[in-house]
Amino acid sequence: MLVAMDVLHEAATGRRLTPEEAVGLYRTPLFALAAAADAVRRQRTDPEVVTYLIDRNINYSNVCSVGCSFCGFYRTRRQDDAYVLGYDDISDKVRELEEVGGTRILMQGGVNRYLPMEWYVELLRFLKERHPEVRVEAFSPEEIKGLSELTGMTSREVLVELQAAGLDGLPGGGGEILVDDVRHARHVAPGRISSDDWIAIMAEAQALGLYTTATMVIGFGETPEQRVASMMRIRDQQDRALATHGNGFSAFISWTLQTQGVRIAGKVPGAGAHEYLQNVAVSRLLLDNVPNFQASWPTMGYKVAQTALSFGCNDFGSTMLEENVVSQAGARHRSTPEREIVRQIVDAGYRPAQRDSLYGVVRYPDVDVLLAVPEAAAPGAAAD
Repeated sequence: MLVAMDVLHEAATGRRLTPEEAVGLYRTPLFALAAAADAVRRQRTDPEVVTYLIDRNINYSNVCSVGCSFCGFYRTRRQDDAYVLGYDDISDKVRELEEVGGTRILMQGGVNRYLPMEWYVELLRFLKERHPEVRVEAFSPEEIKGLSELTGMTSREVLVELQAAGLDGLPGGGGEILVDDVRHARHVAPGRISSDDWIAIMAEAQALGLYTTATMVIGFGETPEQRVASMMRIRDQQDRALATHGNGFSAFISWTLQTQGVRIAGKVPGAGAHEYLQNVAVSRLLLDNVPNFQASWPTMGYKVAQTALSFGCNDFGSTMLEENVVSQAGARHRSTPEREIVRQIVDAGYRPAQRDSLYGVVRYPDVDVLLAVPEAAAPGAAAD
């Protein structure tokens, strides 16, 4: 324990940790770990400010052929509730986002082998023509690999064509644990994209100048060593990306596995608030080349997300005007109005700042005015 505490003290100064040292941090007292992570967060981001984004999640289709056991969202093409949204339906959702001052859509679906490449290209062109000011971050590495297999194109060729049509960024979906022994276990997702493929597609996206984020989900029964190994895949790729073209992961976002009503329920231990906060703090200390860390209010609830702001997180996430994936597996919330995010940040003792996708500050909201507005009329208010 003394050795681990010594390492923790040095980590608080910003020294780069070895994987072995990071594993040892899981054995340190939780609030000592929090203090170190908070010290590093304060060195690397504005200590008084917590940012948030006004955006919308759009799931263009729920048809998927991968069949992950922890996903309650996907459907086969023949199921009654399978769908593919029309372009105008998607545009209507973007228009609703614009009306509340939103700046980004996060658009993902399943690996739908019945939609041709042209459908995606024309969708991006359609959205950019109608909504030129809204950033479109869409299609996780899993979806890019699916399009590569469907078309016979390389994943880079797929990305180039989508970027030319209007793609601004690639979400970090499908990261989970970047250790194949965990992610490809029979009871988890044997058909999932491999860790190497996930990293390789993200590297290609970064080289093209696309915005990317890194994600992590804990609770599959992985060990601290495997959690650290997953983080090291991110840190190593970030080192390479920043050294070669200066564009890497802009943020790291982690949460716990949601198991309500999905096939993986009862087959894995899951993870609670203690493990989540512990993992957030370790990630802030180990991933010294990633600038921003996002709390996960949709999966953890507001109070744990507030607490994560003292464990290394500097961002409260986004309004997520529409969320249909993790909510299908028991996540606590689907969307939240801007005023509620602002309230949570203020109550935690920080100054809220609306940001854009690149973590630039758009505005500092007038807290007194925003929180005085009746909820039904508040900017960003949305019904589930």
